[in-house]
Amino acid sequence: MSVNTDFERVLKIGRPPNIGRLFPHSRALLVSGKVIDRALQAKGQAMTMAANGRNFFVIRGALMAAQRADAAIIIEIARSECAYCPVNFYNIARQVDAVCNELGITVPVAIHADHYGIKSEADLPFAKTEIPSMFDAGITSIAIDASHMPDDLNLLANIELNSYIPTWAGLETEVGEIKGAEGLSSVEDASFLIKGLNAYGISADWIALNNGTTHGLEASGQGIQVELTAEIHRHLEPYKVSGAQHGTSGNNSDKLRAIAAQTHTTKANVATALQMVSWGLEVNDYGNAIRDDHGNFRKVAGEGMSEENWQKMVAYAEEKGWKGGNYKNLNLPFERQLLAQERGIRERMSRRVEEFVYNMLVNVFNALGTASIAREIILAAGSYDLGPKAERIESPAEWTREKIIDKARALAGDKGPAGHFDD
Repeated sequence: MSVNTDFERVLKIGRPPNIGRLFPHSRALLVSGKVIDRALQAKGQAMTMAANGRNFFVIRGALMAAQRADAAIIIEIARSECAYCPVNFYNIARQVDAVCNELGITVPVAIHADHYGIKSEADLPFAKTEIPSMFDAGITSIAIDASHMPDDLNLLANIELNSYIPTWAGLETEVGEIKGAEGLSSVEDASFLIKGLNAYGISADWIALNNGTTHGLEASGQGIQVELTAEIHRHLEPYKVSGAQHGTSGNNSDKLRAIAAQTHTTKANVATALQMVSWGLEVNDYGNAIRDDHGNFRKVAGEGMSEENWQKMVAYAEEKGWKGGNYKNLNLPFERQLLAQERGIRERMSRRVEEFVYNMLVNVFNALGTASIAREIILAAGSYDLGPKAERIESPAEWTREKIIDKARALAGDKGPAGHFDD
């Protein structure tokens, strides 16, 4: 069978129903997050990038890099990012589909709604209407993040919302807010969440932990605690859940190679680094923006956006009192100006992202060739729906609401300080 014939078959059977309805004539291989996870699992000691598409240039550059590396990839946006970025849950699939068709991208791409935050039980009624609407708009994978709440309410929220998520979709869950070295996740609280979901027949594809990272700019230098992550993943092996690594931007390449090689992580979120790279700021080898002695970002002449637009952004940020990680708020007000630049400048913004993402996929994450693996997985399954990874192990009778509350009381550990820990 020829390669072209294989791709036609994958395209026909691999796209979920919502993607087929939205893009009936598309040749973009938008797939469930399950496909991406299992391709990286199949390769082994590998993870791929979940690129937070805060702007059009990040989306374009990440897709070009994935095609070049033959790597399955995830393009995502977090719920909090929808408030300050032009890309949101309702247009991200359309942007990805358009770029894939324009550039002839053939690698499998999942469209992930990251950190769908549930801060309290009062958020649940709206979530029950918004989540189906997001899938109607092309989302193929979602992270239910109720980690801001106590363990019992986190689990109960995940259970309550599960029926609003298509069974074919990728599913991520989270235990412990991402808040650096404080409030680290433990075997006990991660097991509580995964076992409780399993009792209800819910097989999460990924679990995100607080394993020492932070969102945004990494200042502590400690980053991922690889041994802690590996220990938690070992205890979860019967439930076949992979790891989702958040806060990747602030960690050096050696630590990221270790998380790929020594844990069951298959998904690595990269947000702030890609934003900074696209803008043309000076970054180190793993994407952490470099600042001068006064704490100001350094723009590389002739890279990223025009110098004129950078000066406008700096002045706007100063007027608003935005510093450091709060530069993320510049995405929305400046997207039109960045898109209005001459073609050469737009292209160099995307190319800079491409080079950064390609290096990460190939030389750090070990994702080379996983697009071909993912297509083979779809062909072998004969469907867009790969089904759950794990069978039910836990007894539902042991995980009633009352018993969930009782079990949660027995969990020890410091959850760390309260505060604002969103992306």
